Order: sequence, then structure tokens, then C-alpha cells
Amino acid sequence: MPTYDLYANDPGEPLWKVPAAGAARFSWEYDDGRERLLSLYQKGKDKQWDGQLRIDWDLQVDPYDSLGTPEEAMALYGTPYWAKMSEREKGDLRRHYASWQFSQFLHGEQGAMICAARIVESVPDMDAKFYSATQTMDEARHAEIYGRFLHEKIGMVYPINDNLQALLGDTLRDSRWDMPYLGMQVLIEGLALAAFGMIRDTTTKPLPKQILAYVMQDEARHVAFGRMALRDYYRQLTDAELREREEFVIEGCYLMRDRLRGVEVLENFGIPKAEAEELSERSEFLQLFRRLLFSRIVPCVKDIGLWGKRLQQAYVDMGVLEMGDSNLDLLMAQDEEIAEQLDAERFAVEERQRVAEVEGAIEAGAEAEG
Repeated sequence: MPTYDLYANDPGEPLWKVPAAGAARFSWEYDDGRERLLSLYQKGKDKQWDGQLRIDWDLQVDPYDSLGTPEEAMALYGTPYWAKMSEREKGDLRRHYASWQFSQFLHGEQGAMICAARIVESVPDMDAKFYSATQTMDEARHAEIYGRFLHEKIGMVYPINDNLQALLGDTLRDSRWDMPYLGMQVLIEGLALAAFGMIRDTTTKPLPKQILAYVMQDEARHVAFGRMALRDYYRQLTDAELREREEFVIEGCYLMRDRLRGVEVLENFGIPKAEAEELSERSEFLQLFRRLLFSRIVPCVKDIGLWGKRLQQAYVDMGVLEMGDSNLDLLMAQDEEIAEQLDAERFAVEERQRVAEVEGAIEAGAEAEG
């Protein structure tokens, strides 16, 4: 079924055209590169996988409870609206929220694919071009997987959120080659990773858990790539140039924070926009959710050398400054381990099933002979 038939709201024109800015850069040095980055490139090649095969798409999903979301996570929980809703209406609300979340993941992954391709085009170093080419493939796979989940399992798609679209547009229109790294690898990918992780660790449903765990295994490499490249480059910048990038981060973080309200969903249930914003802002669960979403961004921004007073004050305002001391390497290692553990569990189950089938065939053969 065409995606346009599944949109909960009108997405507007079928194509969003962002004018390209900046130069395409060729390098004639093919045998020189940073060992860390070339190792990451090799890992990117080794870890390629097929979303059609690695994920068990035969797992059933109830579109009205696709994530096992607790009632407390709903922005309307505890309000008069919730008290009046039937169980069917509550299920419909869960479906809309899951669709909205995974739709933003889908649109963000397409944005990441385009930004990775832009990095291949604009970055001056061949080692970074090599790695970014593997990331472009990763992001295409992620968009494919989220699109399939929405089409086949949820049956509903939401348009891209205005704030996410604004940050993507700002990132792509900037002519400086490092801005796709900063806007996508650090801000959008960092926030997405935290959102993926929160759902991965709380969902009771096996299919979304698989999808998120395997996508996060790739994303751990992407964030490492952005950190390496930007940390090296930002050491060379003047204070004024660093402040310009900090201002971009501040604006982007406020956009991302404001993106996470899901107001579009509540509006589709007849709640006026102003009241929907207030309800989302008051929700204790969503307050915690929004705060934890910066757990990957803040330590990464600090690590790459953007930590001026104005940026720190913005993080104080958001209540997330202390996250700058988080161990990002440990978080990324855990993302890799969780995906590998899921693989091991699935392979063990499949092996037991194969053994049982063989033993059953042997027993059947023995009975037939007898």
C-alpha cells in the first residue's frame, strides 16, 4: 500500500527539496588515514547485515499495543480525557503514539542517509569518505526497516515533525563540511539513540526490541565516527568558530526538546493544540523521557570540545548539565552487547528447533521400520 494512504495527517508535497550548499571535495591521497578511523571503517564493512533476514518479521504485532506501553506513559493518563476513554480508544491512542514515534525515527533515518551521503561528498579526508559510505548503507537499511514496521505492523504513518524538519534543513543548508556531522551525528543521532534505547529497554514486545537493538548496534559506530572526526577538527578552530558551532548546538537542542511532545497525536484526538502542549509538558513520564533523551548528546558535545559557558548554561536550563560526565564509551559498548546477546538467544532457539526436528525425523523413521 502506498505510504500516502497511511498518513494520519496530510504530509504536504511528496518531495521536500533542500538546496545544496558547499563544495564537493576530492582527495588524491588514497593511502593515508587515521588508524582509528580506518579500523572503524573495517568494522563498518564487517558488521553489514540484511534487515530482511536478521529480523524475525513473522513475529506478530498488535497494532493497538505494539510496544507494551504502560498507561502511565500516555500524556493523557490521569486526566479527565483518560477517564472518559474506552479501552478501544486507549488502544487507538497507543497505536497513534507508536506510529508517531517510529515515523519520526523513519524520517530521521532518511535524513541521516542524506547527511552521510553529504559527508562523503564534502569531507576532505579519504578515510572519512570511506567510513561515511558504509554509514550511508546503514541508514538506508534503518529507513527500510522502520518503513516496513510501520507499513506491515502498525498500518499508520505520521508526517515529519516540524522541529525535526527545521533542524535537518539547517544542517543540510550549511556550507561548512563539518555541520552534517554536528547536526546529524551528534544531535539527531544522539537523541535518536537515547529514544531507541529507552524503548528497547522497556518494550515487552520482541519485534520492536529486535529492530531497535540491531539499529543501535550500527548507531554506536556512527556516533564514534562523529566524535573522532569532530574532535580532531575542532582542535584547529578559533574561539569564534567554536562559539558559532555552540550556538548551533544550543538552538538544535531546544528544537529537539520541543520536538518530543507528540502534540500532533493529541490534536488528532480532538484536543486543542495549546491544551495538548500543556498536557504533554505536565506529564511526569514525558518530563523524564525528554530529560533522559539528552544522555547521549551532552557527553558527546563535551567530548568533541564544545563546552563554552553559554552552552553549559543552556544545559543547566534543560536540567541535563550533569549528563556531561556520563561514560559514552560504556553506553556504546552496552548497545553492541545487547544486539549480540539477542543474536545468541535467537540462534540458540533455532538450533534447539533444528535438533528437535532431526530427532523427530529419526524417531518417525524408526517407527516406520518397526
